[in-house]
Amino acid sequence: MPKPPLNDIDRRYGILAFRIVGEFGAAIAAPVVLLALLGKHLDTKYGTRPLFLIAGFALAAALSTLYVVRRTKSFNAEYQALDKAALEKKNKTPKP
Repeated sequence: MPKPPLNDIDRRYGILAFRIVGEFGAAIAAPVVLLALLGKHLDTKYGTRPLFLIAGFALAAALSTLYVVRRTKSFNAEYQALDKAALEKKNKTPKP
Protein backbone atom coordinates (compact mmCIF):
# COMPACT_ATOMS: atom_id res chain seq x y z
CA MET A 1 0.00 0.00 0.00
CA PRO A 2 1.57 3.35 -1.01
CA LYS A 3 2.28 5.91 1.67
CA PRO A 4 0.34 9.17 1.53
CA PRO A 5 2.42 12.18 0.47
CA LEU A 6 3.85 14.31 3.25
CA ASN A 7 2.20 17.63 3.85
CA ASP A 8 4.21 20.82 4.30
CA ILE A 9 4.26 20.66 8.11
CA ASP A 10 5.48 17.05 8.15
CA ARG A 11 8.21 17.92 5.66
CA ARG A 12 9.31 20.86 7.83
CA TYR A 13 9.47 18.58 10.90
CA GLY A 14 11.68 16.19 8.93
CA ILE A 15 14.00 18.94 7.76
CA LEU A 16 14.32 20.23 11.33
CA ALA A 17 15.15 16.73 12.56
CA PHE A 18 17.89 16.29 9.96
CA ARG A 19 19.32 19.72 10.80
CA ILE A 20 19.47 18.80 14.49
CA VAL A 21 21.18 15.47 13.81
CA GLY A 22 23.66 17.05 11.40
CA GLU A 23 24.58 20.01 13.58
CA PHE A 24 24.87 18.02 16.79
CA GLY A 25 26.88 15.30 15.11
CA ALA A 26 29.32 17.82 13.70
CA ALA A 27 29.40 19.79 16.96
CA ILE A 28 30.42 16.69 18.88
CA ALA A 29 32.72 14.99 16.35
CA ALA A 30 34.73 17.92 15.01
CA PRO A 31 36.11 19.22 18.32
CA VAL A 32 36.94 15.70 19.51
CA VAL A 33 38.89 14.87 16.36
CA LEU A 34 40.69 18.22 16.11
CA LEU A 35 41.59 18.54 19.78
CA ALA A 36 42.61 14.87 20.06
CA LEU A 37 44.95 15.27 17.11
CA LEU A 38 46.35 18.47 18.57
CA GLY A 39 46.78 16.79 21.97
CA LYS A 40 48.56 13.80 20.41
CA HIS A 41 50.88 16.14 18.50
CA LEU A 42 51.69 18.12 21.65
CA ASP A 43 52.24 14.93 23.65
CA THR A 44 54.68 13.69 21.02
CA LYS A 45 56.47 17.03 20.87
CA TYR A 46 56.84 17.52 24.62
CA GLY A 47 56.95 13.88 25.76
CA THR A 48 53.92 14.18 28.01
CA ARG A 49 52.33 10.96 26.75
CA PRO A 50 48.58 11.15 27.57
CA LEU A 51 48.36 14.57 29.23
CA PHE A 52 47.47 16.79 26.26
CA LEU A 53 45.35 14.08 24.65
CA ILE A 54 43.18 13.80 27.76
CA ALA A 55 43.04 17.59 28.07
CA GLY A 56 41.94 17.78 24.43
CA PHE A 57 39.12 15.32 25.04
CA ALA A 58 38.00 17.22 28.15
CA LEU A 59 38.05 20.56 26.33
CA ALA A 60 36.17 19.05 23.38
CA ALA A 61 33.50 17.69 25.73
CA ALA A 62 33.09 21.09 27.40
CA LEU A 63 32.91 23.00 24.10
CA SER A 64 30.48 20.50 22.57
CA THR A 65 28.26 20.63 25.64
CA LEU A 66 28.08 24.42 25.56
CA TYR A 67 27.25 24.42 21.85
CA VAL A 68 24.59 21.73 22.15
CA VAL A 69 22.89 23.45 25.10
CA ARG A 70 22.75 26.79 23.27
CA ARG A 71 21.53 25.29 19.99
CA THR A 72 18.93 23.18 21.80
CA LYS A 73 17.24 26.35 22.98
CA SER A 74 16.99 27.74 19.44
CA PHE A 75 15.87 24.39 18.00
CA ASN A 76 13.21 24.22 20.70
CA ALA A 77 11.91 27.62 19.61
CA GLU A 78 11.74 26.43 15.99
CA TYR A 79 9.94 23.25 17.05
CA GLN A 80 7.41 25.23 19.09
CA ALA A 81 6.75 27.48 16.08
CA LEU A 82 6.16 24.40 13.91
CA ASP A 83 3.76 22.99 16.50
CA LYS A 84 1.88 26.28 16.57
CA ALA A 85 1.66 26.35 12.75
CA ALA A 86 0.47 22.73 12.68
CA LEU A 87 -2.22 23.44 15.26
CA GLU A 88 -3.39 26.54 13.38
CA LYS A 89 -3.54 24.58 10.13
CA LYS A 90 -5.50 21.81 11.81
CA ASN A 91 -8.00 24.26 13.26
CA LYS A 92 -8.48 25.99 9.87
CA THR A 93 -9.07 22.75 7.96
CA PRO A 94 -12.80 22.36 7.25
CA LYS A 95 -14.33 19.27 8.78
CA PRO A 96 -16.59 17.09 6.60
